[in-house]
Amino acid sequence: METKEAVRSVEALARLAGFHRQARQKVKTRILVCAGTGCIVSGSLRVMKEFERLLADRGAAAQLAGVAEVGKGVGVAQSGCHGFCQKGPLVRIDPYGIFYTGVRPEDVAEIVDTTINGGKTVERLLYRDRDGLACCNQEEIPFYNSQTRIVLKNAGLIDPEDIGDYLAAGGYTALAKVLTEMSPAEVTEAVTRANLRGRGGAGFPTGLKWKEAFHQKAWPKYIVCNADEGDPGAFMDRSLLESDPHAVLEGMIIAGYAVGARHGLIYVRAEYPLAMKRIAIAIEQARETGLLGEDIMGSGFDFDAEIFVGGGVFICGESTALISSLEGQVGEPRQKPPHLAERGYLGKPTVINNVETLANVPVIINIGAPAYAAIGSAKSGGTKIFCLTGKVNNTGLVEVPIGVPLAEIVRGIGGGVPDGRALKAVQTGGPSGGCLPAEMLDLPTDFEELSQAGSMMGSGGMIVMDDTTCMVDVARYFINFLRDESCGKCFSCREGILRMKEIVDDITAGRAGDETLELLKETAEMVKNASMCGLGQSAGNPVLSTIRYFEDEYLAHIQDKKCPAGVCRSLISFTIDADLCTGCTACAVKCPTKAISGEKKQAHTIDAALCDRCGICLDTCRFDAVRKG
Repeated sequence: METKEAVRSVEALARLAGFHRQARQKVKTRILVCAGTGCIVSGSLRVMKEFERLLADRGAAAQLAGVAEVGKGVGVAQSGCHGFCQKGPLVRIDPYGIFYTGVRPEDVAEIVDTTINGGKTVERLLYRDRDGLACCNQEEIPFYNSQTRIVLKNAGLIDPEDIGDYLAAGGYTALAKVLTEMSPAEVTEAVTRANLRGRGGAGFPTGLKWKEAFHQKAWPKYIVCNADEGDPGAFMDRSLLESDPHAVLEGMIIAGYAVGARHGLIYVRAEYPLAMKRIAIAIEQARETGLLGEDIMGSGFDFDAEIFVGGGVFICGESTALISSLEGQVGEPRQKPPHLAERGYLGKPTVINNVETLANVPVIINIGAPAYAAIGSAKSGGTKIFCLTGKVNNTGLVEVPIGVPLAEIVRGIGGGVPDGRALKAVQTGGPSGGCLPAEMLDLPTDFEELSQAGSMMGSGGMIVMDDTTCMVDVARYFINFLRDESCGKCFSCREGILRMKEIVDDITAGRAGDETLELLKETAEMVKNASMCGLGQSAGNPVLSTIRYFEDEYLAHIQDKKCPAGVCRSLISFTIDADLCTGCTACAVKCPTKAISGEKKQAHTIDAALCDRCGICLDTCRFDAVRKG
């Protein structure tokens, strides 16, 4: 059966999946080169082309020499993101599971000779753990073996642009089960019993949202996939669309069946060109295969999907603002009620689900609601994908059961803080989240627990900070971001965030007085309580959480006019230790304001009036003579 032949029944789907499995079994050795955005930036596509070129050249040479078997049974394919982006470009060789990191085009010949032809590993390309032990397989690497990858199970193992790979891995079997064995109400009940909650930030129970939309009489109804991922440093949704787009599409079709929708819209921000490309390919392939369109698998159910490109406005991640943008209007929030399940896109019942939420749906159908619910916490089933970044040894995408302690992610999977520095804080939930101190690493990563602690789950951003971080400056960074991204519709949000920015600017510049901290708290609470949408209602979190847990740093800035971390430029100064200075003149040459003076081979000095505290002298000095205070 050809890939493009339309599937008219569940039996035809099974035959097609079997066809693709058999085709892949004929490939004895499969070289998977990561083609996620991170690895592409690091040069993985050049690595892939070199594999293809070298294997083709050697195969042709072997045929001329009469050695027909050389090069046979070896295939090269792209894969989606493995999640361990900092070690890219990544190459996996199956069926052995050999996992190479930091692969360059010049390494390809050695991999072919040593591994493909010789059956041995290239030791220098293997990941080494903290004890220096080489990890031959991906599953041996601590970053992976401490995760529970059920949504990311295909990431890095299949070609995201080949529906055959997804079918061979069991794709669309959940949809087949839903269409032939379950009623819409039974699908919604399964999602409800699984305790699936929205992964986009609010954590609203998915089953309740679907049930409300199902009972609406108006028609047509719509399913919207929210892929407008705007948190700084977050790329969970982008990676899912790049790595396993059919899983998201399958979840979307099932959602449509459950609520009675026949059309889906995928709202992707313009900054995600590769994600858009791959979900577009997935849609076209699903149509050609008969898994999108009319009478899917002979069930009588019709569903189709299209892509909408957003302009990259953070507020459009908010559901009602997203609907406004879809309708061609300015992306501004709307007052609720009515809720979108009653009156959403074009005034019709609409369900908006995040990318990750939809990718969880086929998992629930395949393993069953009880098994899925057992993976997470009491109120939240399943896993959560976090984007682990910042001052941590292992950065990337991490999938863990909801409710695991922060320590298991930061110290276990993340490998702790590099360079022996002390962990200071973990920021969760993106710009609207909060900063939690190191003493709270035992806190479960659960919607309620994080909220009570002054933070939030959010879409899954997680930034680790060490003792060189100024928490007042962190609050200032996120307040600046939220000020730029506020739509300005609410007076409280528009003016309140601006006032918070001005107050925090005064604190970091040494202009704050004794009453400033209380004014900042009051302003943050006002914005939180008086704003209409989620952006404004959570805009105070960066300020309130840092004051709650790091008030001493605020007081040092306000009362002592000092930045303990040495970050806020207005509150630091640079001096030169005359006993250590050799008079090499390197700092004086590099100083942009000519604030450093002194004779050659004589101790230099810094004129505080001219110094703009840029720190170039500190970075330049090879004798540790420059002091920051």
